[in-house]
Amino acid sequence: MAGIDFKRERQLAWLIDPDKVDFLDKIPDLAKIANVDYFFVGGSLLKNDFLKELVIYLKKSTDIPVILFPGSVMQVISEADAVLFLSLISGRNPDFLIGQQVLAAPLIYHHKIKTIPTAYILVDSGKPTSVSYISQTMPIPADKPDILTATALAGQYLGMQCIYLEGGSGALNTVEAKLIHTLKKVLSIPILVGGGISTPEKMKEMYNAGCNVVVIGTAFENNPKEEFMQRFGERI
Repeated sequence: MAGIDFKRERQLAWLIDPDKVDFLDKIPDLAKIANVDYFFVGGSLLKNDFLKELVIYLKKSTDIPVILFPGSVMQVISEADAVLFLSLISGRNPDFLIGQQVLAAPLIYHHKIKTIPTAYILVDSGKPTSVSYISQTMPIPADKPDILTATALAGQYLGMQCIYLEGGSGALNTVEAKLIHTLKKVLSIPILVGGGISTPEKMKEMYNAGCNVVVIGTAFENNPKEEFMQRFGERI
């Protein structure tokens, strides 16, 4: 299995929602075609009990690291390679700043899961999203780079290992490249960006702005075809 190093440039993570997988047997081959570096697994709201089975399948079928992207403490399981230990620092809901983390900590300690402390920041995408509704938090306005920069710097100074920016699953608008470029100038930790990235051109725009890891979910769910995935495998 390849190592986890978000500092490397032009990496790709496939975000898989266990509720939205109806082509499971195709995932290993499609991930190889797209040169996927990581699987992120989780969702804002899970309706089935498929999370554990999915993680085990991915680990048996590929050598790609499987990292939990948990929407709640109920999504913390021992079978994954690591967990994004998220704190939603763009919001002011204490449950997603520290509450869920306190509940998850004993489980993570008991199962000895590798943690990746992550400053999770929502940026307005032009419409309400599942994560903003579930977390009951307001995204940072896309036209307020000063607030975004101050928030990201706070995450870095708090000791977070990376910054995760997104508008939410199926976002109407992606995080603007100029915002990523602004953050890249002041941050020394990796930047992960997701939400609404539906084309290889948009992926490359994120890379050129300074993003280390692009995270794609909905686009792959909607078009799990070899020719489409291959276009994302071409990073340059």
